[in-house]
Amino acid sequence: MARSRKKLGEILVGSGVISAKQAEQGVKIAQGAGKRLGDALVEAGFAKEDQVARALAEQFGLEFVDLRTGDIASQVDLKLIAEDLIRKHAILPLGKANGRMMLVMHDPMDLELLDLLRFRYSVEVEPKLAAKSQIREFIEGGLKSQPRMVGEGESLVTGSIDRSIDRSLDRSMDRSIDVTREDAPVVKLVNRILYEAVNMRASDIHIEPMVDRVRLRYRVDGVCIERDNLPKRMQNALLSRCKLMSGMNIAEKRVPQDGRIKFEVDASNIDFRVSACPAYHGESVVLRILRPESARIGLQNLGLEADDLATFNRIIRRPNGIFLVTGPTGSGKTTTLYSALDVLNRPDKKIITAEDPVEYNFEGINQCQVREGIGLTFTAILRSMLRQAPNVILVGEIRDREVGEIAIQAALTGHLVFSTLHTNDAPSAITRLIDMGIKPFLVASSIQAVLAQRLVRILCQQCRQLDPEPDPKHMSLVGLTKEMGAGKVYKSVGCPACANTGYKGRRAIFELMQLDARIRDLAFHKAPIADIRKAAVASGMKTLVDDGRLKILAGKTTPKEVARVAQVDDNA
Repeated sequence: MARSRKKLGEILVGSGVISAKQAEQGVKIAQGAGKRLGDALVEAGFAKEDQVARALAEQFGLEFVDLRTGDIASQVDLKLIAEDLIRKHAILPLGKANGRMMLVMHDPMDLELLDLLRFRYSVEVEPKLAAKSQIREFIEGGLKSQPRMVGEGESLVTGSIDRSIDRSLDRSMDRSIDVTREDAPVVKLVNRILYEAVNMRASDIHIEPMVDRVRLRYRVDGVCIERDNLPKRMQNALLSRCKLMSGMNIAEKRVPQDGRIKFEVDASNIDFRVSACPAYHGESVVLRILRPESARIGLQNLGLEADDLATFNRIIRRPNGIFLVTGPTGSGKTTTLYSALDVLNRPDKKIITAEDPVEYNFEGINQCQVREGIGLTFTAILRSMLRQAPNVILVGEIRDREVGEIAIQAALTGHLVFSTLHTNDAPSAITRLIDMGIKPFLVASSIQAVLAQRLVRILCQQCRQLDPEPDPKHMSLVGLTKEMGAGKVYKSVGCPACANTGYKGRRAIFELMQLDARIRDLAFHKAPIADIRKAAVASGMKTLVDDGRLKILAGKTTPKEVARVAQVDDNA
């Protein structure tokens, strides 16, 4: 049976700090004022703040630290956590190593704060306790003397912007401010959000109304980080500004809407694809950042190993057949397909695409936007495409049997067809098409190859370190032994260059399955996925984990990252 935790009053009485009578009085004061016992005892003068903090540390089995000693003070690194969090919660980061952060705090019951830090900074938090007044005193002295980058760790609505927003809201008597005025404070705020997200290499901006705040998150290298919590009073003006910029109806809040924003950042025009979806506490708005250069990174920079790259180049130069790219949303399928089209985009080739939506505009390529509302579906565009005498066709996604059959018919009549499919791996694409109702002999005869992919975060080259003791579990999951990884496996650390994440940028890991006679025969006979995979591996296919293992040993990523994105488990 678990041992019960001693009460704070008992600890203070046992250590001689207060008497039993004072403990009883403190309990009554705390209950009457709705305060915690420790705060009540300090306010009544029965105990000192550091004595209560020391007792709390004993109660919760945590280490007590005295910030007046030089040993602890010298370990504080205020750059590890955003300034607004440090000030709001009265916390001090002591350092970060091996995915763990030492943290000085005053409230051991603030579990929500610990969860926030774990989520926002991708670390395990090891708390230590100190007196709140000591923490506050250290913060005021430390933050004033510490140099900071512009915008680093500060709230997006601090200073003049926040004060001008308050004045505008006061004048409007809680009505929405005029978001069409170019000098309106909310205009400056939205512009700052867009500018900052682009410069942080974010792929998405998430503006999410909560019950008492508006949460702002950026997705950087595939992982969401919480940037700020904006005041609830700003919600209507903020959402209206985003919708106005993207061409949406700001009066309509009951149905989902889509739009686009073109915004200049450092002399570059950046496109934002905007989605507004009604949620319980208000419309949730997501802005997808579209960078034209990201779709033109070139085949060499996709991350394909030399042998797979040679195969890929051969396949995309064939005159007909289907080339499928599979993977979940956000796995880089569009980038891979556009990179292939960029190679083929020459005056002697006619290329037509059917996309939903058209994310990037390419000169020399005929791009068609799907518009379901007016009947311009994938099927309708595909039928029209075949009358345009194209050499290459790109279908954004094969979603149903009808689209699949038209794509296959195009491949069998002399067209090279590129498309995507949502499956977990390359062999699953075969069974997925058959499950849609497409005849097995059509699948077997038309598909040239299937490429499955995932995006892994790349280690920051400025702070990565060799890992002398890699986690055995993650090593096992990706098929590496300690001997195989000796002197080759790196770990993430974190530095200002990578925003203390340990990673900077992403690259894909691939699984390229080229259909040979054996695999076509299995597809024709509707063989199970396991049999198709076995035949593909026997013919030379590297699995996602195999490709990830090569990138681990090349020092590009970590076993944990490959295991995460390749969705391997202990039974793999």
